[in-house]
Amino acid sequence: MTQAAPQFETRLAKDEADLRASQHLRYQVFVEELGGDGEHVDHEAQLERDAFDPHFDHLILLDHARGVSAGQVVGVYRLLRSDALPEGRSFYSEGEYDLGPLKATGRRLLELGRSCVHSDYRGGAAMFHLWQGLAQYIDTHGIEVLFGVASYHGTDVEAVAQSMSHLHHTHLAPPDLRPRALVHQRMDLVAPDDIDRPKAMRDTPALIKAYLRLGGMVGDGAFIDHEFNTIDVCLVMDTARMSQKHRDIYSRDRDSKGAL
Repeated sequence: MTQAAPQFETRLAKDEADLRASQHLRYQVFVEELGGDGEHVDHEAQLERDAFDPHFDHLILLDHARGVSAGQVVGVYRLLRSDALPEGRSFYSEGEYDLGPLKATGRRLLELGRSCVHSDYRGGAAMFHLWQGLAQYIDTHGIEVLFGVASYHGTDVEAVAQSMSHLHHTHLAPPDLRPRALVHQRMDLVAPDDIDRPKAMRDTPALIKAYLRLGGMVGDGAFIDHEFNTIDVCLVMDTARMSQKHRDIYSRDRDSKGAL
């Protein structure tokens, strides 16, 4: 049977059903696929959620060709603006990184997180549809700096030493935009001249490479998240420093068929 072509819609979650659908997709990806866990994971309902969810906007990608069930949510992004951060609350990333330099800029910040796409939609246009929705959100709210953690699967530092060293030596954020890991795992494990660049790029997760293509930079040090079974790096993107080429990548036409 020929599978119907996707009928994508990108929008913010508008009710509890949308939120639960996004949390269910997160469960499928972060828990079932990647082995993550945590005190807020609901295994019985198959929901990956936490105490931060009520404070975030949830950008969701729907495929109406899949029907009207919750399964039609095929991509999610969690978004929190600095001007929407409740008084007395911290960003999610502050559990892993000192964001003092970013917050001291006084610029409009947007934290990105929990980005994932259903396994049936990877390597196609789905992520670009999410990015177009993200670009519209950035324009609407006048966002100046984007940041958030992205992950390597597993906690074996040596296995990704080439990749992390390449990130540190070639994409380190300037001091005024450089978060630092609270429990600091060095990323500069291999000297610049000893880096096997092809291996480093092969070992770099697709999402991190995508952020680098957008002009992304990394913070100082990685954070090992044993609960989620990941090694996290903090990525930062300054919209004022993005070239037009970078802007075109994430704001290209909805009909783009580019792949990550």
